Amino acid sequence: MNSLINKIPRLHLYVIAALIILLVIQSGLRILFWFKFHNPADPVSMPDLWWSFYLGMKFDLQASLGALLPILLIGWIKPLHPVYSTFGRRLWAIYVSLIFIIMYLVYITDAGHYAYLQQRINATALRFLENPQISADMVWQTYPVISGSIIFIIVVSITIYAFLQLTKRINASDTIRAYWGDRRWHYKTALSISTFFIVFFALMAKVSWYPLRWSDAFFSTHAFSQQLTSNPVIYFSNTLKNVAESYDLEKAKQAFPVMQNYLALPADNAVLDYRREVTFPASDHLSEKTNVIVVILESFASYKTTLADNPLNPTPYIAEIAQQGYYFNNFYTPSTGTARSVWTFTTGIPDVEKNKTSSRNPLIVDQRTIIEAFEDHKKFYFLGGSASWANIRGLLSSNIPDLQLFEEGSYESPAIDVWGISDLSLFREANAVLSKQKEPFFAIIQTSGNHRPYTIPDDNEGFEVWGQDKIKGDISDYGFASLEELNSFRFMDHSIGHFMKIASEAAYFNNTLFVFFGDHGIQAATGKHTPVYKEQLKLQGLNVPLVIYGKSVISKPEVFDTIASEVDVLPTIAALTHTSYLNTTLGRDLLDTAFDNERYAFTIEHGSNRTIGLLSDEYYMQMQPDGSKKSLHMLNNDDARKNVAGEHPELMDTFTTRLTALWDTIMYIRENNKSEQKD
Repeated sequence: MNSLINKIPRLHLYVIAALIILLVIQSGLRILFWFKFHNPADPVSMPDLWWSFYLGMKFDLQASLGALLPILLIGWIKPLHPVYSTFGRRLWAIYVSLIFIIMYLVYITDAGHYAYLQQRINATALRFLENPQISADMVWQTYPVISGSIIFIIVVSITIYAFLQLTKRINASDTIRAYWGDRRWHYKTALSISTFFIVFFALMAKVSWYPLRWSDAFFSTHAFSQQLTSNPVIYFSNTLKNVAESYDLEKAKQAFPVMQNYLALPADNAVLDYRREVTFPASDHLSEKTNVIVVILESFASYKTTLADNPLNPTPYIAEIAQQGYYFNNFYTPSTGTARSVWTFTTGIPDVEKNKTSSRNPLIVDQRTIIEAFEDHKKFYFLGGSASWANIRGLLSSNIPDLQLFEEGSYESPAIDVWGISDLSLFREANAVLSKQKEPFFAIIQTSGNHRPYTIPDDNEGFEVWGQDKIKGDISDYGFASLEELNSFRFMDHSIGHFMKIASEAAYFNNTLFVFFGDHGIQAATGKHTPVYKEQLKLQGLNVPLVIYGKSVISKPEVFDTIASEVDVLPTIAALTHTSYLNTTLGRDLLDTAFDNERYAFTIEHGSNRTIGLLSDEYYMQMQPDGSKKSLHMLNNDDARKNVAGEHPELMDTFTTRLTALWDTIMYIRENNKSEQKD
């Protein structure tokens, strides 16, 4: 064995030593990832698990060898040799040490990102750098920064020490050096060629015309197997490949006939004219203008609520409101992410921006919104923290005329954490402002307390923090990751209850339409009470409750089972308040029965390559925007992951036509929906 090792060039042996250490560490980190984040209630099958680790190691090999490639390329130069040159040994020791440090930092960030969003780190994470103070405060308040830093330093030190000790043992005697120095040119040529091919095929990581790519991780219909396989360095670098994109005019024109029928556009509309006037006769107008209060609830996933039969009964207050109004139990946001949701609600256009969010894109920040139709209403937006987050200030102020924006610094209540004042304080502050209004108003209240670090304020109106004694079994059985998350979720509902109590004492209450919905759900284990298809198809991150209540508007409570989308909220509000409006985007009145035969929800999953979807009350169709990787899934099926496209070719064609038309139309409208008053 020693004789064989002695025949290996010292440069190669040095790289092999570093490569082995990197592979061992990354394999260990993958095991930790599986141990921490896998869901025992929905396990990855053993064959898929082994394949995940096998493919994962190949991704690790790509990343590691790519990082070490400079040593092979220039390490043979005598002054830079990592074994025979003192300078070279020091240079490459520093270089490899930096690789270890960067690797650990990426994996730590990736773990935090996954714990936060149930997604491996991708280029969208760069949005957190745009608000560094908020991001830093959240990390400080949520994670054990000091103890974690100490552990990080210790682990990095041990790794570097082990590497230095291992490479120090590489025999650098003149005998070994002379062995290769005495070889003839054809030996050295053969060594160079063989090294090239070994490295080339190691970087390819597969025998194919194409190298191993991030998409190879998506070999299974089980979402977690895909997450487990990915290497965060490679996955993140792939998501950075964001090429500026625009609409295809010809495709938008081809899609127009489909959209004309889908949106019930006037027959005399020119191609690509999506305008339709919705008017209410004078006889239908209400005796006085109805106030509107829209409450956007942070991470208000349906499966966590009482409305979805969660056995813990965590949200009794929103359930009580739903019993007295309209409840849409199949309501979906197009994607996860608060900024994306605010954009979708405001504009009626799903946010399809690739890496960041549409609110951060200055080229499309100006959009028409149905809120403009409420001309006689004063406009308010209440946010507990700063509106500089995700450039929300620009989106709202650009598109809502005469908006009065309340944010941190506008309130008497103290901030309790990085997200500003508590939800309870936010509702109090909003009610204090709205109670003084003599004119009709349209107000939006955006909560943020149901968010790490899950702070429960001391001033909490008698809120009871639950302990483990309140939970039977494992808390994950009910769709929650921790007691802190459960209590934060309950406190948000508690705050809603208090808001409705104090609002009922205000003069505006009887003539106000209240609209509650979640900005998005959470893609995590949903608990035993939830239909399995929602977790299997990752719909739990999009399904949120929509509850509408108005004492003077809704006379008969009703539960709606039809599919509903966030783009439909504003048209429905306008219809309920008998407000005539101009609609130029995708929203449709949820109460208009003319659309009941074609109720769908558009979905989009962002990442290195987006996946778009079309959801009906029975099926869910997905594909990539270019029409590849199509699949059709049947809901309420024990194995909803099964692709049934082959069994329903006609249905697949129908879904494909509609989804393609929606995608091409969205791409066009988002760049051509500027309000006339801003032209």
